Amino acid sequence: MFVVVKIAGQQFKVQEGDTLYVPHLTASNGDNVEFNDVLLVDADGKLTLGADIKSIVKAEVVNALVQDDKVIAYKQKRRKGFRKKIGHRTQFTQIKINSIA
Repeated sequence: MFVVVKIAGQQFKVQEGDTLYVPHLTASNGDNVEFNDVLLVDADGKLTLGADIKSIVKAEVVNALVQDDKVIAYKQKRRKGFRKKIGHRTQFTQIKINSIA
């Protein structure tokens, strides 16, 4: 059984026991979170989607803050002395899917 769930504007295909990285959530380690926005359910080959879905995905926060590798954006204009170097690290939350009800 798998479901497609919408978390923070992104869609994820999850099963029970999966561990995945989602955009940063305001929760601490060990907290239980629920996701109500289920888009599709596949139960033994039978697909259900739309308004007929009454499923809830329950997960546990494994690591509240995981940072991705640094991404550098560098701009330069030749012969003008203009250089700009900025960077950022995207923040994620690691969760583990406990149950799909």
